[in-house]
Amino acid sequence: YDQVLLEHKVVPIKVRSLVGLLPLIAVSVIEEEQLERLPGFRKRFEWFLANRKDLARCIIQSRSGKKRWLISAVPFARLQRILSRLLDPDEFLSPYGIRSLSKYHEKHPFTVDFKGHVQSVSYAPGESQTLSFGGNSNWRGPIWFPINYLIIEALDRYYNFYGESLKIEYPTGSGNELTLKECANDIRKRLVRLFKSDENGLYPWQDGDTRYNEIASDQPRHQFFEYFNPETGKGHGANHQTGWTALVATLIQQSYE
Repeated sequence: YDQVLLEHKVVPIKVRSLVGLLPLIAVSVIEEEQLERLPGFRKRFEWFLANRKDLARCIIQSRSGKKRWLISAVPFARLQRILSRLLDPDEFLSPYGIRSLSKYHEKHPFTVDFKGHVQSVSYAPGESQTLSFGGNSNWRGPIWFPINYLIIEALDRYYNFYGESLKIEYPTGSGNELTLKECANDIRKRLVRLFKSDENGLYPWQDGDTRYNEIASDQPRHQFFEYFNPETGKGHGANHQTGWTALVATLIQQSYE
């Protein structure tokens, strides 16, 4: 959770948001062959293992019988707990990707009162419902491609280390267990679904707007919106955000691979 310092008093902001998911993306797998090519790094790595065991046992895991290490900001027990939230349809997992705020806050908004100034955070799948904190969506629920992409990439790295030995209930509560690679692939499909047409030739990001379908063309015309409604797929914000929403092309390529 985040924290705010108010007049020398620490107030925990118990909001289930991407803040709590971001530690997942701080992960890397190191192979023995890589250490052999990096003698300077190896020396510092081995010093760290020997002299900072208090930290090493939290962020470094090794596989018995294999000379490879997982460096992660999330220890194994916490990884499972975070994934149970991440992959829960009632929390972060939506039909179109990972929400930036848990749907839990739709019925349970978080409120803080500081000297009569009341501020609250609630789930807003599209545009923000308040001008507080700058208005706009302010990451209060929509699907954002850059963070979704980094989370998918992280799940692939965890799978690279744990392989078939680690299976997670997906979606949470379904009783169906998948590897992290299978979970990552399904999240890819959910994001790509934003750009897949229905039986009427409409795309989720259009939200029923047929203007682009009326333009004579033999190719579909897509808008690369800044963020998307996780419940309907409707595009919001700037509609030319190719700087990150065009990552959908990479997700499509990875799905075929």
